[in-house]
Parts: sequence; structure tokens; C-alpha cells
Amino acid sequence: MSLWRSRRTGYYLGLVAVTTVFFTFVYNYGMTTWEARPQPLFRSLEVVFQTYTTTGYGEDAPWQTPQMNLLMIGMQLTGIGLILTAADVFAVPWLRETLSPSPPTTADVTDHVIICEYTPRGESFIAELESRGREYVVIESDRETAIDLHENDYRVIHGDPESMTVLENAGIEAATAVVADAADDSNASIVLSAREANPETKVVTLVEDERFEKYHRIAGADDVLSPRQLLGESLAHRVPTAVTTVVDDGIEIGTDLELVELSIDEGSELRGRSLTDVALRDRFGIDVIGIWIDGEFETPVSPDRKLQEGRRLLVAGEPDRIDALRSAATSTVEPFSTQHVLIAGYGEAGTTAADALAETNSRTTVVDHEDKPGVDVVGDAREPATFREAGVDDATAVVVTLDDDTTAIFTTLVVHDLNPDVDVIVRANDPESVPKLYRAGADYVQSLAAVSGRMMASTVFEDETVLAVDRRIDVVRLPVGRLAGRTLVEADVRERTQCTVLAVVRDDETITELDPTTFTFEADDEVILVGTDESVRAFETAYLK
Repeated sequence: MSLWRSRRTGYYLGLVAVTTVFFTFVYNYGMTTWEARPQPLFRSLEVVFQTYTTTGYGEDAPWQTPQMNLLMIGMQLTGIGLILTAADVFAVPWLRETLSPSPPTTADVTDHVIICEYTPRGESFIAELESRGREYVVIESDRETAIDLHENDYRVIHGDPESMTVLENAGIEAATAVVADAADDSNASIVLSAREANPETKVVTLVEDERFEKYHRIAGADDVLSPRQLLGESLAHRVPTAVTTVVDDGIEIGTDLELVELSIDEGSELRGRSLTDVALRDRFGIDVIGIWIDGEFETPVSPDRKLQEGRRLLVAGEPDRIDALRSAATSTVEPFSTQHVLIAGYGEAGTTAADALAETNSRTTVVDHEDKPGVDVVGDAREPATFREAGVDDATAVVVTLDDDTTAIFTTLVVHDLNPDVDVIVRANDPESVPKLYRAGADYVQSLAAVSGRMMASTVFEDETVLAVDRRIDVVRLPVGRLAGRTLVEADVRERTQCTVLAVVRDDETITELDPTTFTFEADDEVILVGTDESVRAFETAYLK
């Protein structure tokens, strides 16, 4: 029985006792004073219970005085109220538990991942597992949540993930890995239990506060992930500074290929021109993979698409070609002056973002609701006065790293209203908040859940390398599957899945020169793909399952 139900039962029994004593003494007084029929207290107690249970009143009825009749009406109403309350306290919960489906407490599965507690970032990890055809079991301590997950076809068992018995019921002896995604202190306890239950199983934990990382390792964790720290660095890298230029640091694929996001800024020579006019392929040997428009990834990109300010192109090319593009892009704009960047929220992600920006020529102002070291302006991020005090009028960018998505959305609206020209870079906890943040005026949004899911997948499955976990796109290496024996033109990968094949790994060699009409995939090849989460899953469905 839950603590709240125990308290409700105690409150109800106390109410019955108090009302019974009260009406017993009042009834006894009324019979003596108003009715002139004195009787023992135990007889009055019996009448009170007869009233509560609606079994009758015996020889005491009827009563002659108005006072006693009013008292009896009050007792009758109280009795009805207590009966209805008893139904809510006892009968309804019992019926609900009896008739509702019970969540499983054991799982019969092998070569699976045990996920301790269900969270939004765990949901992202589950999507990664399902897309790879991997089995999993979620251990959820909350009964109602476990029931909901079970009814929605998740493989879940109900129990305490810190319990060795529950871990054994989840099949830890045959598990590939255990991922602890509960509170920091609970995760350490889960590690100890997992190590006791199966010392050979890989154990991965996530930490909210990086100070606790060493204790997770002391407990026996193989890997300790801090997605908030990685996300803070990722958000900081989205702020244009004199040292980062308008092109982000790229993802190196082998030695001959680099993948970068190119920001279309106000001073760029690309601004307002179509892809046909820019001719990146002819001028730089660069391939355009896709373009981000209001948070949506478009691929392939229409040749007539105008490159408006604030949009970001995803391009691939040889490192020296990318360097030439960097030079061309930076030569068309005036050198950056010192940038003023506001950071709203000084938790793990905000602190990491501030540290990353401190290595550039940026001037940062930190806003937080709590007065602590490193905070420049103390105030509510939802209040315009807070950002006016922080200097939003002359800010280049605002990095929003708040714990609550609703607050982050409202903060984005406030900042965009105060300074429509400032770049708003936001962290989202829930993937469902991402489109809302873009509609609120954000220029770049990164999902903590998506980053966490990719980090977990990359860590647990070392054989299926996720090459970029802190980007809005997936860069993954996967088996060639049913592409074997076909060319890119024959397979039509991009049209069918919206993924782009960047390279092929064959005999430990990364091949980036892929003629779409003549290069034929072999059965032992691996492909390096770029695309959104959805498009990568579409590739896996089309060619691997």
C-alpha cells in the first residue's frame, strides 16, 4: 500500500472515530435534556452505529422534539457521507487494482539491455535500440507508469531497480548491458546490485551532477555519461565567435571527407542566393546534403532553394575544400568584434557552455534565479526586466539552458520580443518541445533526450559507431545489408530513406569516392550514413530488417 493510501485510510478511520464520539455524547445529552428519556452511553453509541449503518433505530424512534429530529437528520447525512467516503477509500482502489492489468514482474529475454527507470532520454535510447533490432527490458519502480508502458507494448517489468532480485527477474545473467538512468545516488546503488548479480555485464550510468561521476566509477560502472555537459559544449559551439567562424567544427570521416554545418549569416555572400547561383559543387567541390529550415531538415535540397539568413546548410567535402569554403565565407564578412553572449540557466549545461565561451573572445553574462558564484544577474528568466538588466539589447546570442521546457519556451518568446535580431540557442529536455521552441523564435534547438539516447547507443554498442552524438543529425556506421551487389543508383537510397551515403568502410579502409553508377556494395562493407533519426530508421527498415 502506498504512503498516500495509508494516510487516507488513517484519516478516514480518525474521522469515523471523532464523529462517533461526538454524536454519541450529543445524542445522549439530547435524550436526557430534550426528550426526558435518560439512557446509558452505550445505548446512545448503539443508536449512532444504527444510524451510520442504516439498520434502524429500535425503541428510541420516533423523537418528539424538533432538536432531536434535526440531530438525527445530521447523523443520517453524516452516515451517508462516511459510506460514500469508504467506497472511495477502500472499494474503488480495490476494484481498480483487481480489474486493471498488472505489470509484468519478470522478463524472458536474452542478449538485451536493461534500462533502469523510464525517462524521456531513455525513450530516445529505446528508439535507438528498436531501430537496431535490439532487445531491451525497462525496470520501472512506479506501478502506474509500468502499467502504462506495458499497455503501450513496451517490454517492462515493475520493481525496484536497486534490488538484485528485480535485476535477476529482468534477466541480468543474459543481458548485454545495464543502463542506470535514475537519480545520481540511486544509480550508484544500481551499479552495486548489478555488479553483484552479474560481474560480467557492462554497466553504464548517467549523471546529472558530474561531481558524482567518481562515485559511480568507484561503485563499478564501466562508463559514466554526462549528456548535459556535452550538450552545453554543443550549444556553445553554435555561437558565432571570432575563433569559430561561420562554419562549425566538422565531423571527420576517414582522412578524405569532412561533414560541416554552414550558417547563412547576414554578411555572407551566400545570403539570398539559390543553390544554383552559389554553385558550391563547381566552385569548391562541396556536396550539399541538406538544409535546416525552422527546425526541419530538408533533403535533397531543391536547386532553387534560397539561402536565407539563419538557415544552415549541411555540406560534405574534402578537408582542404572545406578550408577553402571557410576562407571564402569569412572573407565576405567583417572581422568579428567581441561578442556579448547571455546564458540563461547556470546548471551543468550552462556552466559548460560558459566555460567553452570563456576560451573565445566572447563576453558572457550569466542569468540564473539563484545567487551563486558565476551568476551575474539574479532573476526570473521569464521576466523582461531580467534580460534588460543583463544587456539583451546589445547581445549577439542568448543560450537558454533551463531545466523546464515550458519555462524555456516562454523565455525564448521574451528574448525574441526584446531583441528580434539576437540568436537564440536553446536546450530542450523533451523532443516534443523542439518544434514549439522554433515557433517561439529559437534559431537553434538541441534535444537533451536525443543527445542522451545517442550517447547511450554509442557507448553500449561499440560495434555500431554513432559518429556524432551532439548534432541534430545522425552520422552512423551500419552494415550494408541488402545493398550488397547494388550500386547507389540501383538502390536509390536517398530517395527511399532521405539518408545520404557519405562513405563505405571496406577492409578497414574508408572509401569516400563513390561513383553512383559503378561502385558496387559488397556483403562485408559498412556504410557511413548521414540523416535525421527518422531517416536512419527508414534505412534500417528498408535494408537491414
